[in-house]
Amino acid sequence: MAVLSDQLLIATLLIYLAAMVGYAVEHTLRRPRTVVPAVRRVPAMAATAVTPAVDIPPPGTDGDRVAAPAASAGRLRWAGWFAVAATGLGAVTHAACLLTRGLAAERVPWGNMYEFVLAVTLVGILAWLGLLTRRPAVRPIGLYVALATVTLLGLAGMRLYAPAGPLVPALNSYWLKIHVSAAATASGIFLLGFIAATAYLIRLRRDRAAEAGRMPGFVSSLGRYLPAVETLERVTFQMHVLAFPIWTFAVVAGAIWAEAAWGRYWGWDPKETWAFISWVAYAGYLHARATPSVKRPIVAWLAVLGWVTMMFNLFAVNLVIAGLHSYAGTN
Repeated sequence: MAVLSDQLLIATLLIYLAAMVGYAVEHTLRRPRTVVPAVRRVPAMAATAVTPAVDIPPPGTDGDRVAAPAASAGRLRWAGWFAVAATGLGAVTHAACLLTRGLAAERVPWGNMYEFVLAVTLVGILAWLGLLTRRPAVRPIGLYVALATVTLLGLAGMRLYAPAGPLVPALNSYWLKIHVSAAATASGIFLLGFIAATAYLIRLRRDRAAEAGRMPGFVSSLGRYLPAVETLERVTFQMHVLAFPIWTFAVVAGAIWAEAAWGRYWGWDPKETWAFISWVAYAGYLHARATPSVKRPIVAWLAVLGWVTMMFNLFAVNLVIAGLHSYAGTN
């Protein structure tokens, strides 16, 4: 089972890479070719002329208005469906990888950093597929979802891998199923929220450049293929408002587990401290989002900051900073 799990990880990476190619092809086929002039309706007695629209779309639109040949439209449709189907297939092999890992170790498969990253990315992919069924217009950010997933899985396989085996005594508790599963679920949803927030900032920068008549830079130019800023901002908020209560529960469950294991609820261990910092960062995001005077770009940057604290907690605290949770990186 352990060998099968490792093979399924490789298969999952290859499938997600294929999905990335599909999303990238879809982006390429969305590139404008011929701008269709828009017609302004005027009363028949006032005028008979029509006025063409400007070439640059107004901010908040989902992309430039183009007249694509039927063949290109067909390829665009097939590339999109291929990317989504590959993502779904990857989710199946991804889940099988995690399941066989658990069967090989005869325990829940999130007892170390390698397994935790597998669980987080699976939750992120499943959240993405669920979001896609409700909001098909967000499909262009699938490229970045696949990119983030491949990056994290590749890092897990090359840097964090640990052979399947029993848990260390300190982790052998039913609280592992409660605390770590909640943390992995919240982290996976936060990952999708981070991607949406980053896409929002890129799209907003592109729209502002177009509004000012400036040529967008390389990063800003990617915003042409992204959904409207309003859509991305709503998705960012929805993901965070869903994940935050789960993360809060994970922190509380961790404190209860700490009392059972070490005789105290909170000891300001580095991992506990950074979990609290992440909680404060995300609470700050939600508070800023509910405050009308705070500008939306600042709110989005707070979401990005929250994910940075999560990544620091996952990698730097586990691998560099010594603490009571240091064993989380091994079996």
